[in-house]
Amino acid sequence: MHSPYKHDLQAAATGAGNEGAFGTELSILRDVLRLLPTGVTVQDEQGEFLLVNDAAAALLQMAAAAPAPSQLSDRQETCLDLLRSGHAATLEEAVTSGPAKHVFLTSHRPIQIAGRNLLLSSSADITEQKAFEDSLFRSAYYDELTGLPTRRVIEHRVNTLLARDSAQGNLQQGHLQQGNVHGHFALAFLDVDNFKHINDYYGHAIGDALLVEMAKRLGMDLRESDILSRISGDEFMLLLNPVQSESEVAEYIHFMLQRLKAPFFIDESEIFASTSIGVSLYPEHGKTYDTLRQNADIAMYRVKNGAKGGAAFFDSSMEREALARMKVEQSLRLAILEKRFCCAFQTKVDIRTKAVKGIEALVRLRDDEGVIQAPGTFIKLAVELGLIDELTHLVLAEIVKSIDLINETFGPDTTISINVAAKQAGNPEFMRPFAQALEATGFPKRFMIEVTEDAFVTKTHFQDEILPIFRKLGVGISIDDFGIGYSSLSALADITADEIKIDRSFITDIHLRPRSQGILRAIESLSEALGMTVIAEGLETFEELAYLQAATKIRYAQGYYFSKPIFLEDLRPAAPLASETRASLSSRPAQETRPAFSRASGYRR
Repeated sequence: MHSPYKHDLQAAATGAGNEGAFGTELSILRDVLRLLPTGVTVQDEQGEFLLVNDAAAALLQMAAAAPAPSQLSDRQETCLDLLRSGHAATLEEAVTSGPAKHVFLTSHRPIQIAGRNLLLSSSADITEQKAFEDSLFRSAYYDELTGLPTRRVIEHRVNTLLARDSAQGNLQQGHLQQGNVHGHFALAFLDVDNFKHINDYYGHAIGDALLVEMAKRLGMDLRESDILSRISGDEFMLLLNPVQSESEVAEYIHFMLQRLKAPFFIDESEIFASTSIGVSLYPEHGKTYDTLRQNADIAMYRVKNGAKGGAAFFDSSMEREALARMKVEQSLRLAILEKRFCCAFQTKVDIRTKAVKGIEALVRLRDDEGVIQAPGTFIKLAVELGLIDELTHLVLAEIVKSIDLINETFGPDTTISINVAAKQAGNPEFMRPFAQALEATGFPKRFMIEVTEDAFVTKTHFQDEILPIFRKLGVGISIDDFGIGYSSLSALADITADEIKIDRSFITDIHLRPRSQGILRAIESLSEALGMTVIAEGLETFEELAYLQAATKIRYAQGYYFSKPIFLEDLRPAAPLASETRASLSSRPAQETRPAFSRASGYRR
């Protein structure tokens, strides 16, 4: 390619026509310089080009043809300044050519040759490198799905505000005190409510689209000084800076929540979604980013544990609650590590014959003082912390270890029910090994897995992948707490469960509640049509039993009327006295070796 400038390589190569080795070497050098991928130029004190190779010529032509002609003149002005000052410099140059943008890294170095002041410049095309760096920057500092800044950005911004405020405070201390120097701002922690259920029911693609649309609504009406960040899957963080008062923040959060009440229309689906928000204020609720974030998180969980879809400002009582929760969490982790859990069993009884149909294994926790804790104090937390899987395996291990005593007490043909959380039921990584553990017991057909309705209704892996595995093993499936979850009749028609357990809220005082009686008859008819056994949970009074016997076809029930949960240690015979150490326990009458755990009428195996 011929250089468009009046001084090209041939003009710069004095003596190029000489014969011999010197001429040959100079010709090679000239060709090498011309073909270098790096652009090379030499300019004199007036900015005239003495040497321009092909790559540099292409760059200069591109700059001359750019939409902004000043690019070339600006470059020439920079070169003259460097020549006059005698300073070297390395600069990035962006040149637009049509729709494309090229970036060059150019090094300018003043030199002296033969008493002349010259400027040697070399330019390398770093367009691809810059694009890669930009990609890395965006992946590190911007969320790929929503385009929002990441946690790092908002953390850096808050720390900058804190450092600036601290510096202003120090400056103020060196002069007369003139009021409060703090710049107030608010940090809000936002969590989408029930997002897992949305993902399970509609699918992850729609879940992602919902997050994108939600980010747009959350970001409406923000000032340039505010920042909305996506910090994890369904969690966002909002910096409002500056703020004048708590009431100002409360008003903005209120309008934000109102915007979220409108449905989202995504892929022909109408989705209602809400967000729980916790807010901390600087400096009232903390003077570091970590403290402010943690306190906003604590306030958000207060909303989550109450009426979701609202907002709360942090206060000191929340911190005490969080510390109490942390204590329970640590106690739970330690209890699992030390295996301080035990099993109790509650019977499922034929209400007409009083025969035991099956037993349900109920996990209990012994605290540091040996006191038995009900599952309401730790099961939900175990699910949140991801500890429920290990807990379920501990229950199974306890059953296997005590199977002889279970058979002796309740009979060798009774089913043994184990509760599995909905979160576990939809997780193949837990359910497949759990199925293998059931098979390894040698008696998998004795087991009944109890899961709540949402394990069936939502689009989890349970029905398609997990259910066939348990069916192959002969393990039964029970729908627990039926009537208080999704209760989707269309979904129920596709379920191949063996048992429906009607929630105790329908059974309590059933003889006095005509509406509950109608619902009970409907569930009974439905289960009969689908071939499922019905079990009434929470039966506690004779009147409830009498109604079920007289007005329904329900055969089985579970509740305190028949038996409270029975602990294994209560089933074991007391240790014999010294004089009886050689006596055979098996020779004793059954009524002497078993506690009286039934009501007056009792029940039989």
